[in-house]
Amino acid sequence: MSPSGVLLHQRKRLVMRRASAVLERFQHPAQVIVTGFGAAVLLGTALLALPLATTSGQSAGWLAALFTATSAVCVTGLVVVDTETHWSVFGEVVIAALVQIGGLGIMTLATLFTVLVSGRVGLRVRIFAQAETKTVRMVDIRHVVRKVVLFSLACEAVVAVLLTARFAFGYGEPFGRAVYLGVFHAVSSFNNAGFALWSDNLMGFVSDPWICLTIAVAVIVGGLGFPVMFELVRSWRHPGKWSVLTRLTVGITAILLVGGTLVFLATEWHNPRTLGALDDPGKVLAAFFTAVMPRTAGFNSLDIAAMYPSSWLATDLLMFIGGGSAGTAGGIKVTTFGLLAFVIWAEMRGEPEVNIGHRRLPETAQRQAISISLISVALVAVSTYVMLVLTPHTLDQVLFEVVSAFGTTGLSTGITAQTGTAGQVLLVLLMFVGRTGPLTLGSALALKDRTRRYQLPEERVIVG
Repeated sequence: MSPSGVLLHQRKRLVMRRASAVLERFQHPAQVIVTGFGAAVLLGTALLALPLATTSGQSAGWLAALFTATSAVCVTGLVVVDTETHWSVFGEVVIAALVQIGGLGIMTLATLFTVLVSGRVGLRVRIFAQAETKTVRMVDIRHVVRKVVLFSLACEAVVAVLLTARFAFGYGEPFGRAVYLGVFHAVSSFNNAGFALWSDNLMGFVSDPWICLTIAVAVIVGGLGFPVMFELVRSWRHPGKWSVLTRLTVGITAILLVGGTLVFLATEWHNPRTLGALDDPGKVLAAFFTAVMPRTAGFNSLDIAAMYPSSWLATDLLMFIGGGSAGTAGGIKVTTFGLLAFVIWAEMRGEPEVNIGHRRLPETAQRQAISISLISVALVAVSTYVMLVLTPHTLDQVLFEVVSAFGTTGLSTGITAQTGTAGQVLLVLLMFVGRTGPLTLGSALALKDRTRRYQLPEERVIVG
């Protein structure tokens, strides 16, 4: 081996030893995930606080930079300053990069980096990457991460080409500007972020099926989750062979999309400030787009503030449920919602076990679904109360904002910038918790897993 080769090999070994030393400090994969997301937020805050990141040449301030960085890393889309007019090209590129990092996941990128440096992945890093990518079995993580990255980039490339063509030939944008708009919104849509480079988000394209359907499909694909998408690619012709995860995710997603579209059509059809001003095909397109976005992508082609309170409530429910597991969406996830539905169904029928199709649901999965749901409900309720105390806004506005932040959605009734410093800090915390997950955050704070080595006598209690 040449002297340069020996030196390169020694550097690789040094990098691996330092990485291993860092990982050994953590006792649980969730700790690394939370720490990684936190580090990305801090880095993004520092970059967005630079004068170079704003159009005015002055620093945006720590709160605006922190809020925007958290919103980008947590792929939310809530903003306290106008993205189009406040941030420079450098700031917009930083936002897009943070969205990409948050969408793929810190541990996915870390595993890819380790593969590129050393050509192999240790068991501890495999476990960490498995926790982030939500793979069901301990398979070759290098293969999984490679597929995740390539699939994400391929989807974003297709969306970018379609959007670029529309912006260039349909709206007369210069080719360079069209490419920039196409790439930015491809990254933002596939990663369910909802950042747009227009002050009114996508309201100017409300009747454009090319723009709206392209972005909607990107949001749906990114929100289904990587394990589900991989299985659909392999076995899309054989639904009978799909796993329970895929059946739940696809089935409930379809129900929510159709149901949401019908709800928005029914409630907003005659609203002159939303659907009422459109023709019938435009109403259907806008209602479908509005039903897709609460999957945790904060784009909007209608004025959210002009919608009826009944539509806000329906949006709250959709945002709270969110999208698929191991994808770019937030919320409690459609799988959690589906598992709870089957648990209730089994209890109503008096069955001792919960069955989905021809498979039995483990008790651990039932407890996880119940825990995630109850913790999420409690967090939303407490945060809503605190926000009501801190701000002068109404309950429906505050609840919408809190659920949007927790579900990493990004839709808003327009009060985000008016919640004050304390309110915005609360929203930052909600976005971070919503992205990392209540159970992930809780387990990251726990030093050790505790296992009880005995069982107490059983006693029945009255329920209900």
